[in-house]
Formats: sequence, C-alpha cells, structure tokens
Amino acid sequence: MTGQVVFDPLLPWPVIYGMAALALSGVVLALWRGLKGWALRLLAGVVLVAALAQPSWQTEDRAPLSDIVLLMEDQTASQRLAERAGVTSEAADELEAELLARPNTEVRRIPVPDGEGDAGTQLMTALSTAMAEEPRARIAGIVLLSDGRLHDLERAPDLPAPLHLLMTGRETDWDRRLIVKNAPAFAILGEEVELTLSIEDDGAAPGETHTDIQISIGGESPLSYRVPIGEDLKLPLSLPHGGLNVIEFVVPEAEGELTDRNNRALVQINGVRDRLRVLLVSGEPHAGGRTWRNLLKSDSSVDLVHFTILRPPEKQDGVPVSELSLIAFPTRELFLEKIDDFDLIIFDRYKRRGILPAIYLDNVRNYVEKGGAVLIAAGPDFASADSIYRSPLAEILPAEPTARVIEQGYRPSVTELGQRHPVTAGLLGEDTWGRWLRQVEVNPTSGDMVMSGVDDRPLLILDRVGEGRVALMASDHAWLWNRGYEGGGPQLELLRRLAHWMMKEPELEEEALWAEPTGQSMRIIRRSLSGDVGSVSVIGPDGQKVDIPLEEVTPGRFEATYEGPEIGLYRLTEGELNAVVGLGPAAPREFVQTIASGDVLEPMIDGVRGGILRLQEGVPSIRTVSAGRPAAGRGWIGITPREAYETLDVRQTPLLPAWLVLLLAATMIVGAWLREGRS
Repeated sequence: MTGQVVFDPLLPWPVIYGMAALALSGVVLALWRGLKGWALRLLAGVVLVAALAQPSWQTEDRAPLSDIVLLMEDQTASQRLAERAGVTSEAADELEAELLARPNTEVRRIPVPDGEGDAGTQLMTALSTAMAEEPRARIAGIVLLSDGRLHDLERAPDLPAPLHLLMTGRETDWDRRLIVKNAPAFAILGEEVELTLSIEDDGAAPGETHTDIQISIGGESPLSYRVPIGEDLKLPLSLPHGGLNVIEFVVPEAEGELTDRNNRALVQINGVRDRLRVLLVSGEPHAGGRTWRNLLKSDSSVDLVHFTILRPPEKQDGVPVSELSLIAFPTRELFLEKIDDFDLIIFDRYKRRGILPAIYLDNVRNYVEKGGAVLIAAGPDFASADSIYRSPLAEILPAEPTARVIEQGYRPSVTELGQRHPVTAGLLGEDTWGRWLRQVEVNPTSGDMVMSGVDDRPLLILDRVGEGRVALMASDHAWLWNRGYEGGGPQLELLRRLAHWMMKEPELEEEALWAEPTGQSMRIIRRSLSGDVGSVSVIGPDGQKVDIPLEEVTPGRFEATYEGPEIGLYRLTEGELNAVVGLGPAAPREFVQTIASGDVLEPMIDGVRGGILRLQEGVPSIRTVSAGRPAAGRGWIGITPREAYETLDVRQTPLLPAWLVLLLAATMIVGAWLREGRS
C-alpha cells in the first residue's frame, strides 16, 4: 500500500492563484499600515486557498507484476546448417528453465520461421510483433538465439530493456558462395552477352586459390572450367535460341564448407532476334504481292529484300537495256553467296523462267536442310509445266501439283490437326470468313495439313525438312481477306504466325514443353499435335521426382499447376522434351551469407548495453542488473527488473474537512478583527 497527497481543485488553478495573490496583497497592505492582525489575516488566506485546492490523502493497494523476458528462437533455413538447430533448441530450453526459476519472471518463447517467399530472416519484424502484444513496462530483457544474419534491421523497434545475441555457429565455420554480379534480362541472338560472376570464400576458409565451375544452358550437359577464387569472372556467351534461356552455374561442394546451397546461381535471359532477314521473290506482279510486302514491312524487326520479276528473259521488245529503269536480278549474289544470311525465303507465284538455274534452286534445297525456311505461295504457275516443283525443290516440298487449278469460290477452314497446330489454333470466326476464289490441287506427300479448301483438299501444308522448315499454301488469294472481301478474315494473323513458325520462334513450336513461374508456383504447359500426352516429371532442387498429370485446356494445349516446395531450379521432362525453370533465386536469401556474425546487430545491442556471446562457449548465466548499467559480461547476460505493478484499489480522504475549514477561517478572521479593534 502506498499513499500520497493529491489535489482536486474546486476552481481552475489560475483562479485559485489569483485569489491567493489577492489575499497576499491584503496581508502586505496590513503589514505596511502596521496592523497587528496581519499574521492572522495571512493564516486565514492560507486556509481558504487550501480549501479551494481541496487536498486529499490518496492510498493505493498495488499488486506487483512479473517481469517478461522475450526469448526469440531463430528457426530459419540458415539455422538448420550443421548442428545449429540442435544447439539453438537446447540453449533455448536451458535459458527458459533458468529464467522461470527466477522469482517474479515470465518467459515468452517466440519461434521465428522463414519469411514468406524469399524474405529471409525477419527477426525484427517478429520482435516488433511480440513487443506490441506485451506491456513495455514489464519487458526486462530480450534474448536472440540466432546466427545474427537477419534481413529486416530497418524494422527494429525502440527497445525498453537490454538486448542480447547468443550466436550459433563456430569460429572454424567457412563457406564458399557463387555470386552473379551482372546478368542482363534480354540478349540478342547471335551476339555475345557478358556476365560477371564471382566465387568468394567466407569464414575460416582453407585458402584455396582456384576451383571448378560448371555451366549448363537450357538443361544441357554442363561444361566445366577452372576459375580463380575471389576475382571477378567475365563470361561471354551466346544464347542458343529465342525465348527464355535458363543458364545454371554450379560450383562443386568443397570438403568442410557449411552448405552447397549458395554454390549455385540461376540466370534467366530472354533471347530476342535483332533483325529477321526475309527474301521475297514475286514471280510476276499481282494483287497479292502488295499484301506480302505490307505484312513484312509493317514489322520493324524485319529486314525485307523484295524482288518482283517485271521483265522475264523471253520478253523481246527491242528496248535497249541501257534505257531500262529496271535492275538485273542479282541471282548469284542472293542464292549462292548470301543465301545463309536470310531467315526466310518466300516464293510468291514464282515459276521457272530460266532466271534461277537448277544449281541455284539446289542451293535453296541445301539451305533448307541446314536450317533455313522456304514458303511457297502457289498460284496457277505451280500447276503448270514451268512449276517450281519441276526443280530440285521437289525433294523438300510437302505436296506435288496435279496440274489442276480449281476456279471457284470456297471458304478456307482449319482442319482437325490445324486446330491443334500453333500456326492455326485459335483463329476465331471461321464461319464468318470470306471466300477465296482459286486453289491449286495438290497431293500431299509429307507434312501436316492444317488448312483445307475446296472439298477438303489441302490448302496449307507445313513440313520439316532436315533442320529447316517448308510451307506450301496452295492458293494465291489470301489477299482477298486483306481487302475485306465478303467480310475478310484473319489474313495478317495467319501470315504472321506462318512466317514466325518458319523462323523457329519458340512460342509457335508444335511440340513444346515449358513452365511459367509465379512466385514459388509454376504453370506447366505442354503443346502437342497428338490428342494425348503423358505426365510431366518434375525434379526439384533436392533431387526429388514428382509426376504431374496434365489436363487439356484447349486443343493441343495441356496445362497443370505445381507448387514448388522450395526455391531453386526445377527440371521438367515429358517424353523426349525437356525444360528447366527457376522458382526464385537458385540460392535463396537465407544462404547468401551463412557464417554467423553479430556485426549487423552490434550497434543496436551496444545502444542498450547488451552483449554478443557464442553458444559454442556454453549457455551464459543470467544476472539482475540495474537500468543503465552494463548488462553483459564474460559468461553472463543481465536482465533489468521493471518493478511494474497493478493498482487494485484507490481511496481518497480529504485533509481538510469542511467544518474544520470554516472553523479555522472564522477563528483567524475574528481573531484578527479583535486584535486590531482592541488597538
């Protein structure tokens, strides 16, 4: 029980002060005039002013409250290295038992798991949350059982008590880590891009100067190199294909290092083409020639070389060559010397006229077999005796003409196979497409028929020859859609997809497997021309294999969603198709720095007179220290008792009862009057 004098004034304090000043001035006046009752006047004023202040004697019944010690137990991934988890748990048990054995002390044991995603160790966030749930006046100490590697120091709260770090790990620990210092998000195909890597040893490293590094692009067999440790490594490389390229760097685990989780780096670079080089050869002027030209010129990434044969060799009209404004067709330069510079060659209604000898067309065939692409837009010339089919190109074309040209209206349609093929899949509004008016009859010999025309005859056939690709469109009336004839159709989209498929754009591969990562989950996508595909085998960073069944969402497109159990590189396999995808960084934030250290927390701990001790030297004892005194020493840590209490009851008793105030005031006033009147 405690007691104190409290005031509950009847009037505001300024009014009371004014009345006190008025009473004092009256006393001073009486003293100046020599009145003998001035002392009694003073006592009467004091009694009246005190009565207005209404003093009371307040007593409280208090119950002491226990002190609270926050015991933060770091259970993040880096704390599971070596024997740290066991050491931390045993130390926490011992400290909790010792604290609970102290009188008037409570313990709040708070586990700190891994942060969401790749947030790392969120010790200060957990501490702020714990302190918000407890009265600050009762917190006597905070003990962190951790390796000292945290990632949210900026969220540190204002501490009311000493903070101590009991550090796991050993002074002999060492670790080797791989760092990617510079990696672009995009790179141009065919051009070298430079990555900057570094391999660093932390802690009590053995002093090696070189180590091996393995580099794998797109899940292919890795290549091994001997590289120095502690120096920046400039690595030039060229991307093998367009789209997402996953590059994995691995440093083999060395004997004695803490972990190999930071010996791996994952870089994902999108490969883009600088320029697509297209050669368009029009056999003669016609309405569809401008359509091809406008399509290819509208794409800023396409370099188009377009030749239209306006004056065939057999034309003899007597005009001197020197007076012609036409240029000669540079056949040798284009088809012998620079043919490999082109990504796509388009023959638009071309027929043999002696301009391109058989040796040049044979070179085109070789160009396709080595990885080039040829598109034939066939008109009536394809069915004639001068057809381009009657040349060495016949070996690579997917159909042969029957010499019949069908001149009637028909509406192009996508075949059942075409609904699964990425070139024609999803072309909407087939029932509203306008008609074409001509089709060359052909007999397919190979390839995939993705569109049909009159009486389901082949209209568009796609084929692979060697490493290259060939497409045959058995009509020259695609331009009718572009002109809006009978409502038109998706001519630009169809021709764009066709051109990009022939140039091997990854998003238009008919047999493909890839995954789209989002956070720690991935959407697995399998495209196939077959109606059924098998399950996808997913191999995680830990080597565990999981088979994921796929569901067909649209014709030819199968999908599944998979939640990765941990961050890292995942390998996907289905049949002969392989893909790799990274969920988060290959080395999570928890494993970027693994050597225990108190450097980050040291300024914060020094500010509250706490200490940093290694659990390797044993669990420290606990002492009681006064506020503001050093709270840690060799083999011990201190907590500060807060002496907090809970008020159970409050009682107030007036110091001056009303009758006593009246009696004292009246007595003093009458006494002063009698004394001065007698004088």
